[in-house]
Amino acid sequence: MSEDTKDYPTAVAAPDSDVVPLTLTMVGNLLAKSRETPRKRMLQRLHKSLDARTHRMFNALQPGTYVTPHRHLHPSKSETILVISGSLLFVRFTEDGAIDSHILLQPGTEIFGVDVAPHVFHTYVALKADTLIFEVKDGPYDRDSDKDTPTWAPAEGSAEAEPYLLALLKGLAERATAQAEAAKKAEAAQD
Repeated sequence: MSEDTKDYPTAVAAPDSDVVPLTLTMVGNLLAKSRETPRKRMLQRLHKSLDARTHRMFNALQPGTYVTPHRHLHPSKSETILVISGSLLFVRFTEDGAIDSHILLQPGTEIFGVDVAPHVFHTYVALKADTLIFEVKDGPYDRDSDKDTPTWAPAEGSAEAEPYLLALLKGLAERATAQAEAAKKAEAAQD
């Protein structure tokens, strides 16, 4: 983490109750915190311990937050993401860092979430302000082994992170433009 973000919390502790109502107030406060932190995202843990076998959490994201491309292979952990509000782009990478595919995730649409196998390098890009996701991942959490980060991906908070994110967005836009043009040509050929 960079110097300007290291003094900010990354998560809100789980409420201390056996039954936790998931409220608009809870997620509203979380979204507000994500707007205030230089990191532009904040977690609301629901699991009581980092040693829990299953981790459940809300993740509030703002456009411009950088989620380092990663996978959860050592130890092997599955991950499920459901978009509650906003808009999120899920990006899958090849082993060498090229964009393999991307999926637009939005609530109330055909595709509102993803389930990700442990071996898949991926990231998320918040496309709208106040994007809120619900994430479930295998535990336990160990900071040193939770994510396998490839050498081609800059670390969060590094000087290379922002240019990398901008280049990623540019590459995704170019891909979308090429796909749209190909679809137009295919449609014109059918007429």
